[in-house]
Amino acid sequence: MKKYSYIIIDDVAESILKTKTTASGFSELSFKASASNFQEGLELVLEHKPDLVFLEIEPENVSSHLSLTFISELHRFFQEIPKIIITTNTKEKAFDAIQYGVFDYLLKPVANIDLLKAVLKLKKANFEAKIVGSIEEQTSIVIDNINNVTIPQNIQKPLTICIKSYGDYRYLNAEDICYFQADNNSTDIYLNTGEMITAFKTLKHFESVLTYPFIRIHNSYVINRNYISRIHSGNSICYIKNSAKKIPFSKTYRANVEQIIADFAAGNYLEV
Repeated sequence: MKKYSYIIIDDVAESILKTKTTASGFSELSFKASASNFQEGLELVLEHKPDLVFLEIEPENVSSHLSLTFISELHRFFQEIPKIIITTNTKEKAFDAIQYGVFDYLLKPVANIDLLKAVLKLKKANFEAKIVGSIEEQTSIVIDNINNVTIPQNIQKPLTICIKSYGDYRYLNAEDICYFQADNNSTDIYLNTGEMITAFKTLKHFESVLTYPFIRIHNSYVINRNYISRIHSGNSICYIKNSAKKIPFSKTYRANVEQIIADFAAGNYLEV
């Protein structure tokens, strides 16, 4: 029987214990470690490479920085991230979690029947993946034998965003976008070339369909983390690379900005 290793990331020790206790009733699940904040959780996932991560996204302690952006951070390090099971007290962020591709969304305290359903889903997904993998492998071998061509697997193309308006299709490379700015029911998209393009979608729409490195920092702005050159916490301002533009961030999204700061510090980083 296949064992699925897991890590629990939650800022409340009692919640960690309750989730672990429920999971201990399943012989398929193997506990590896637990963490109470973003950075510790990230380090544990990188170290243990678990199959599952039980993640709290609405922490009691805001300084833990636990949120859905943890998932975006994992994509920086893994071609295929662990399956994420959200464990939280309300259903409020269920839709947002779906946008991040989470495996399941469970309310705390985690009920035995809910975890049973998740485990059965996990087994089913693993079985289907084996079948698809077997078919792909056979197909690859046939092509190689006939044409003497090796086809690379799992190559992810860069995201292309199409701005469509009355038969006009404008294609943008997502990596070229510095930030999005709300303009009533439309959104202005600013590129690294200095060009601005208007899309007739709300900023909320772009926030819901885009993930890391695009992060909401203000009611009027979603910013590409890769184009931030400076963050001034005292003045609540972010600066854009190769631009005089100063983008404000608000108290509502301050946790996202703090996460960006932590993200920089977690990389190849030297502070002087």
